[in-house]
Amino acid sequence: MPIPGIIASSRLAITGAFESIASVTASGGETTLTFASIPSTYQALQIRGIYRDSRTASSGGQLSLILRFNNDTTDANYAAHTLQGNGSTATASGSTSYPYIGTGVSTGPSSQTTTYGVNIIDIQDYASTSRYKTIRSFSGSNQNSTVDSEQVIKLESMLWQSTSAINEIDINCLYVSFAAGTTFALYGIKGA
Repeated sequence: MPIPGIIASSRLAITGAFESIASVTASGGETTLTFASIPSTYQALQIRGIYRDSRTASSGGQLSLILRFNNDTTDANYAAHTLQGNGSTATASGSTSYPYIGTGVSTGPSSQTTTYGVNIIDIQDYASTSRYKTIRSFSGSNQNSTVDSEQVIKLESMLWQSTSAINEIDINCLYVSFAAGTTFALYGIKGA
């Protein structure tokens, strides 16, 4: 008997359900990567990313991304909740003024210079002009280390308290800047 979750998730993979809109790749040193002029013709958006920052030393294996929509820099318009685990400790946190979402990998020692964090970010009802926007993120990183704090997985939710349709997304690096090779791809998800 098929497992319902597998059936449900396979429906999302129907050919043509996801359409590539744009991608951005850092050459190194950028603090912000932007998707602009996003069309309003989809039901939802998805961002898939691989990334790292340019710190010169390891700092616990985490990189926070700051998502901003339509150039809105008012922290009070954002809220987030986070569940995080590293193999030995699980934590939960939340804030009503916290536009951070995602994890990644700091540069760390030279043996880790090719290690990147990964992230999938879903943005629901992005084109709606009558409701706030809900975002969810699943991300993780592993610095190829035996230190638990450098092996992180996160599940996050975020709320942008605006009824404006999202037509621009800024992905900001919290620490220093993005390292070369950091890449984010934006997809549109078609309606049923």
